[in-house]
Amino acid sequence: MDFANIFLGALNEIISPTTAAYALAALGLAVHFGYTGLLNFGQAGFMAVGAYGFAVPILSFNAPLPVAVLIALAASAVFAVILGIPTLRLRADYLAIVTIAAAEIIRYIVTTNSMTAVTGSANGLSAFTGDFYALNPIPPGSYNLGPFGMNERDVWVRIVAWTLVIIACLLVWMLIRSPWGRVVKGIREDENAVRALGKNVYAYKMQALILGGLLGSIAGIVFTLPRDAVQPANYGTELTFYLYTALLLGGMSTVLGPVIGAMLFWVLLSLTQGLLYGAIEAGYITFIDTSQAGQVRYILVGVALMLLMIFRPQGILGNKKELAFA
Repeated sequence: MDFANIFLGALNEIISPTTAAYALAALGLAVHFGYTGLLNFGQAGFMAVGAYGFAVPILSFNAPLPVAVLIALAASAVFAVILGIPTLRLRADYLAIVTIAAAEIIRYIVTTNSMTAVTGSANGLSAFTGDFYALNPIPPGSYNLGPFGMNERDVWVRIVAWTLVIIACLLVWMLIRSPWGRVVKGIREDENAVRALGKNVYAYKMQALILGGLLGSIAGIVFTLPRDAVQPANYGTELTFYLYTALLLGGMSTVLGPVIGAMLFWVLLSLTQGLLYGAIEAGYITFIDTSQAGQVRYILVGVALMLLMIFRPQGILGNKKELAFA
């Protein structure tokens, strides 16, 4: 097996745009669940709203890039309000049920044949990132970042994606250290006590739901940029569970935890896949073939997550005191 290429491929995932998208979406879940206690199982729906809200205006109405981004963010905020109005006054499990169903509804809507002219149905949409890459100030050519070779498009999308991650982390860090952040953490611990202090718990929950949804929407946009395509199959329920895996790996009540968790998640997936494929091709593993290796790697990552939850349930950067929910 070529261990050098396997490890280099895994390390390359640390700075990939997909990892950045996962980091943004997991940071949105940290706002929802880690800081406010909102059990959102529909973050994939927010990513889908952001991705389609970005692609559809460009392809259908020839909207400029800034307008498409604003439409995607506005659609995500409306989606959050629609989810929050009937559920945020109720127990957290109602929000979980509604969000997981709403995410699937979004996916099925964009997949229907009657929406093919707008959403592309199951085939999705493509060729809508031209304006984004037209802004690329990096001259054409090949660039090396250590052992990794990239062209100007790869460098540009990585710069934008990780700049957005840094900005989002700073924004969440400042909000959580503010009076607003102390209130939402109080809601997570005991919302009745916060309500007794005269705070509008419903309004704070709605604000947190919208903020985390906006981060998910931005993640959906970033997720489409390197692919220049959006497909409904990418936004299934399993995507939300992958995001929760990244969140729990890093620490759910931290700012940098989701970012570290997303990096580790993709490094582990790439590493286990490379090692499994190499072992199968070299004949060391004979009871499965390469078509089954993809499922086995998720089993291995799941076992690793179980061990983490047993021996360090707060995650890598988390504080065990933050797990003391009322």
